[in-house]
Amino acid sequence: MNIFQNLASSNSESFLYSNGREYSYNQLVHDADVFSVFNENRPLVFIVTTNSYNCLAGYIGFLRANTVVALINDSTHESMFNDLIKRFKPSLVYQPQNIFSVNNNWKQRLKVGEYVLYETHIKIDYVINDDLSLLLMTSGSTGSPEFVRLSHLNIYSNTKAICNYLNIRDNDKAITTLPMSYSYGISIINTHLFMGASLILTDSSIVEKSFWELITNYEVTTFGGVPYTYEILKKLNFEKIELPFLRYVTQAGGKLNFWLLDYYYRVCNEKQIDFIVMYGQTEASPRMSYLPSKMLKKKLGSIGGPIPGGKFYLIDESNQIINDPDLEGELVYEGDNVCLGYARNCNDLESGDSNKGVLKTGDIAKVDSDGFCYITGRKKRFLKLFGNRVSLDQIEQKINKQRSILSKKIHKLEKALKDYGFLSFSYSDEQIKIELKNNDEKELMYVITPKEAHKKSLMLEKFRHENNDRLGVIACVLICMLV
Repeated sequence: MNIFQNLASSNSESFLYSNGREYSYNQLVHDADVFSVFNENRPLVFIVTTNSYNCLAGYIGFLRANTVVALINDSTHESMFNDLIKRFKPSLVYQPQNIFSVNNNWKQRLKVGEYVLYETHIKIDYVINDDLSLLLMTSGSTGSPEFVRLSHLNIYSNTKAICNYLNIRDNDKAITTLPMSYSYGISIINTHLFMGASLILTDSSIVEKSFWELITNYEVTTFGGVPYTYEILKKLNFEKIELPFLRYVTQAGGKLNFWLLDYYYRVCNEKQIDFIVMYGQTEASPRMSYLPSKMLKKKLGSIGGPIPGGKFYLIDESNQIINDPDLEGELVYEGDNVCLGYARNCNDLESGDSNKGVLKTGDIAKVDSDGFCYITGRKKRFLKLFGNRVSLDQIEQKINKQRSILSKKIHKLEKALKDYGFLSFSYSDEQIKIELKNNDEKELMYVITPKEAHKKSLMLEKFRHENNDRLGVIACVLICMLV
């Protein structure tokens, strides 16, 4: 069940890129297996992560040797890191040199580029469960960090399912956009390595020139992102970026606004890029569902259906299963990828499977008559006003839906304006402004408030007396399309 046990690629051209160098799969296996000698008594190792080759080699090497790995982001505050050391007592720490202060009792056992492996010499007075493989950080209910406990089976089943529904190929080239310690980020790495694909490792942000140079130079075919990623891409005018080799992109890590979903449907459809919405939680290793790109327009806002091997159902407040469509309840997921449970300190590492393959997500959802699932809120995001249960998430969604409708109207308006000598168009809560030009190439401006625009006869009268009757009527018609 170890996803890296037979690590190799059938594609001789597959490679791993990091910091200006390329590495083969054979080189990766060789470098990873150096770490196997540190697996005595199956210890716990903390890996402080960066999207780099040396970090990846350590991660793969320890997992191949059946060592238990905890991934910790390199941006973690040192006080939090020290607290985790105190609570979990790792035998080994693999981290970039000089990132955190090193305890005087720690002994350097290996140096690999910028990374150093330390033996902590902490007394080990706890037992590690045989099924435990990987620890990924999450926040507890009090905000105190804890780990999700994942087994080899959890990781293997989710990796296979993702590779299946995304149709990942050995000639794909994925670039990192998320931290390796984040469940979504590590799943992108796991799945592409499992299929023998190429991987471009970088900590460059999507707003940096170097990121887009890597995408162009290595003809990247896929990347993933959270809602914030796609909000920034929209501001970067994603529709104008030339990406001829990009085959598909994925989105998870939270719900994307309706108007952004509509934008990416239109842009990706024009560019012939599959835009795939996914849903998951760290507790599910992490993926639970996906929405095929061909269903994006028809089922806008849906998280789709369960991944291969998984199952969804809804329960009411009495834990009874809801069978009727469009009724809300808590979303429950079943599958081999559901985590073993949580770990708040080293004593929890002995625990077995607390969940038994069943995860109550804490999300409120509904399922339509076609079997497509929609998240409508969080169990804890409800107010009771005058005896009525009010969902804060639904209020937010209705606002975003109105923005989506407005986005569609603006898109339609912009296309229409091009037929009438369009110069510029702007819309805000305060005013609508359209600039056109007449036959004499004179630029004419029409400005009106949204409130005035709803009084169509007054707007028409106003515009017909301004500058040019014909263009005034056209401006009036165009604004009516918007409001």
